[in-house]
Amino acid sequence: MQHAVGSPLPPPHQPGHGPAAGWPPAAHHPGPHQPGSAPAPQPGHAGVPSGPVPPAPQPPVPPVPHPPAPQHAPAPQHAPAPPGPDVTGHVPLPPGGPVPMPSAPPAPIVPDPAATTLAVLLIGPAGAGKTSVAKFWADHRRVPTAHVSLDDVREWVRSGFADPQSGWNDHSEAQYRLARRTCGFAARNFLANGISCILDDAIFPDRPAVGLGGWKRHVGPGLLPVVLLPGLEVVLERNAERSGNRRLSDEEVARIHGRMAGWYGSGLPIIDNSQLDVPTTARVLDDVLARAIASPPQW
Repeated sequence: MQHAVGSPLPPPHQPGHGPAAGWPPAAHHPGPHQPGSAPAPQPGHAGVPSGPVPPAPQPPVPPVPHPPAPQHAPAPQHAPAPPGPDVTGHVPLPPGGPVPMPSAPPAPIVPDPAATTLAVLLIGPAGAGKTSVAKFWADHRRVPTAHVSLDDVREWVRSGFADPQSGWNDHSEAQYRLARRTCGFAARNFLANGISCILDDAIFPDRPAVGLGGWKRHVGPGLLPVVLLPGLEVVLERNAERSGNRRLSDEEVARIHGRMAGWYGSGLPIIDNSQLDVPTTARVLDDVLARAIASPPQW
């Protein structure tokens, strides 16, 4: 005989089941006894009061823990960014150092001075055509080339210019030395940035410490000196075509030309351009420089 009984006790709380999981307790209906299960207590038995059985107290439902709010990881600390490129428009330039000797190519190869970065010193008396030849040579090279004239740099001095025509003295000597040093610095800077340079100056063989020695100190041992020395008649004629402080007296021209003759026998290459125009002289200069590159002169 089936007896009505109250609702069975709820199963013990297990994680993820029942009220703890947020589900309402299910209403269980009595059913037939299942084998293997404990018999349900009957009313009237000892320890079981008769009458309606009050519902068993429900265990407190623990609060559902909320997942912790995600913590934002601190932003990674990066090393300070390197300074950006200079936006002032300045272009960095390598410093100019002493110019080394040009390396000679292998013997079977003939060097092409028109395509080689060179430092050339063109020596000659007033009226030899140094400036005209140097400008033409620089204008017609296949690599960037600068022409630096000693007289042009010397005449940068306006007030207080010491004109040698007024007498050679300590002031004119100092300004010549200053101009040579300035030209040497300019040549080193040009060459350090891949630009060839040809300089012209009237220096004397009997003053090597002031002349070639000074240029070698200012530019470097890689400087290639070449002497441009036409005949006296040609020099006098060209000097007569000059004006201003560039024009010298015939006596001064003859004296300078006589001192320049000392370059013969010095070992430096000499070009007599008495019968040569400027383009032809520039081509001869290329030939002389090609031999100087292959076998640098001792000076």
